[in-house]
Amino acid sequence: MATISRSDIYDKNLNFLIGSGASVGLLPTLALSVKDSNTSNWHTLETLATEFEGNDDIMCLLFSYYVENVIAPASRFSIGGTSKAQKKVLKNYIKFLATILSLLNKKSGAKKANIFTTNYDGIIAHCAERMIQSKKYDFVLNDGATGFIKRTLQTRSFNRFWKDQGAFDRHEISVPQINLIQPHGSVYWYKDGEDIEVSYDRGRSANRADGVPTHMSPVFESILQDDTCDETDISSKSFTVPPAEIEDFWKSYKELPVVNPTKWKFHETVFEEHYYQALRALSYELEKPNTVFIVFGFSFADEHILSLIKRSLSNPTLKVYICCYSDRSRDELKSKFNTFENVELVRTGGPLDFEAFNEEVFTTSTPSITGS
Repeated sequence: MATISRSDIYDKNLNFLIGSGASVGLLPTLALSVKDSNTSNWHTLETLATEFEGNDDIMCLLFSYYVENVIAPASRFSIGGTSKAQKKVLKNYIKFLATILSLLNKKSGAKKANIFTTNYDGIIAHCAERMIQSKKYDFVLNDGATGFIKRTLQTRSFNRFWKDQGAFDRHEISVPQINLIQPHGSVYWYKDGEDIEVSYDRGRSANRADGVPTHMSPVFESILQDDTCDETDISSKSFTVPPAEIEDFWKSYKELPVVNPTKWKFHETVFEEHYYQALRALSYELEKPNTVFIVFGFSFADEHILSLIKRSLSNPTLKVYICCYSDRSRDELKSKFNTFENVELVRTGGPLDFEAFNEEVFTTSTPSITGS
């Protein structure tokens, strides 16, 4: 199937899971060019980190590459400083949000949808701000933070709702609300004692990423970007980083509020606690009656999320749509979900990228407000 019928989902408890596939062309992903010698598939930062776990020198180089090529660009991102190709991705995000709002505006009662995203780039927040400033949309993006000058993250904030009330309290109407829940963290989060501060100050986020003492090796980097190489080309060379510099790197790296692209996830317990709170929130939503869960751009590499979704599929009124970029990815996902009747694997005629998702799968018309 291709199109998700709006008539089947507009009155449901609407939830989304958005992965890095939505930001392709705007920000780098965890994908690498170097191949896996066993499968001939491309390695990711996660699979290579699993391969070389325990090798201090290679892990320092690999995570330095991660900081320089994935975290830092997200930390420096400015919605006003994008190229024409990058603006196309932003327009897709805005179209996606506009489609959600068009569905919420048709609902009675609480007009709420949840976006769970493993991306930590803050693009959804930037695009929502641009939409609100355009005065063409009236909605609330709730990122879970409370406060004014200093905003701190509180998971319970996602259960709050906004209403417009008429004069003399004679009528009220729910304001459309999109909850933005980021289990893998955000480049705009900062540890503040036992709390997480949320600040969208780009200079602050960029300075923190730039302050990590990374160690880059031209030879190592060239292997990661070469599709004729595999992990044996890394293991066959002697890469070394002075122990004291490795220690300095990890000390700074552990302060970053983003999930590690490995199975050991967060270093910091405050961020780790929020990770599990976000997973509990996802589990709670998927257990609700008449729930729709739409997944796009997500590889299911996070085993906690995969297991959680599988457990939730025992809910007979839950309907899950998983968007598959290619026939190959659809076949891979079949092996994970082929026993569940309430899972629909969605494909289009060509690559199911974010533009195809908005044009053919989850679609509505929307004005352009991002400029040329």
